[in-house]
Amino acid sequence: MDLLRSLPLGLYLEQPVTWLHRLDPRIKLAWLMTFLVAPLLASPSWRVLLVGLLIAITLSAMIPLRVWRQQMVWLLMLSLLVFGLTAIMPDGLKVRSQPRLPADELEFQRQPATLPPAPQSSWNPFAIGQSAPPLPGEQRNPSIRQPTDYNYVLFKRGPITVTRRSLDLAIRFSTLLFTLIYSANLYLLTTAPEEITAAIENWMEPLRRFKLPVTEVALTLTLSLRFIPLVLEEIQNLIRSVSTRAINWRKLGMRRSVEVWLVVAERLLENLLLRAEQMASAMKVRGFTSPNQHRVEWYQFRLRFRDWLAIAALLGFWIARLFWGWEV
Repeated sequence: MDLLRSLPLGLYLEQPVTWLHRLDPRIKLAWLMTFLVAPLLASPSWRVLLVGLLIAITLSAMIPLRVWRQQMVWLLMLSLLVFGLTAIMPDGLKVRSQPRLPADELEFQRQPATLPPAPQSSWNPFAIGQSAPPLPGEQRNPSIRQPTDYNYVLFKRGPITVTRRSLDLAIRFSTLLFTLIYSANLYLLTTAPEEITAAIENWMEPLRRFKLPVTEVALTLTLSLRFIPLVLEEIQNLIRSVSTRAINWRKLGMRRSVEVWLVVAERLLENLLLRAEQMASAMKVRGFTSPNQHRVEWYQFRLRFRDWLAIAALLGFWIARLFWGWEV
């Protein structure tokens, strides 16, 4: 089991270098925020369009199939599972809440103790083709008929019922799950940690006027991104060490199995703390005691022709989003 290959979350793909790698990290960060914000108050068709756009970007970038195949397959399976479960679950519209007390208690107390007799009606409930009498205060025109064949329940077979609202919720939840996870993963896959740090620090530059530690935040983010592969490597090594010992879990029982995994988790925590201490010692030896005194130039920004094309596409995307695709 190789977690670094089967689950490359937060890892940077160095080779091959695609057109996504060559884009300016600030623009890619703006596109990432766009994919995270655009689904808000968007129609289901617009959310499906975002999913298709992400898949089209992945295919056009010519990213190797071995890199994104397992991630996309598992994520699509998870999204389809969420879609199916949400579609067949109750939509919540059948729950009706009524106040325990009347709206106007004084008027209610002034009502007579005995109810007036019900008016006599010649309506026969067993008569075929005869409509029910109108409710009090309701005016009904006999010439008006049902104009459409609208049905709230789209599918009903046995205990499975799919309504219009449940289908709408299923599309919203499944597409939102795919968009949030895959867009962030695609950004981390095609952007180096130093470029991510530089882009965030550049966008947060106006916050220096409010005396916020922008450089410290950027440095912490870089270290955390560098630490993700180390965590996966430690987990992978511990899983291999347990599997090579050929432990018979059936003979151990539930209690002893839990004790073994607690020992493994404790060892994992110790290894991660040791790695963090080693990183801190390496930074201290190199004289990196304070970001303000030891400033590092993470990345040199330079806008090229493809970057301006990406900016124009981003503006066109938001213009289309502001005029279309709103939730009805």
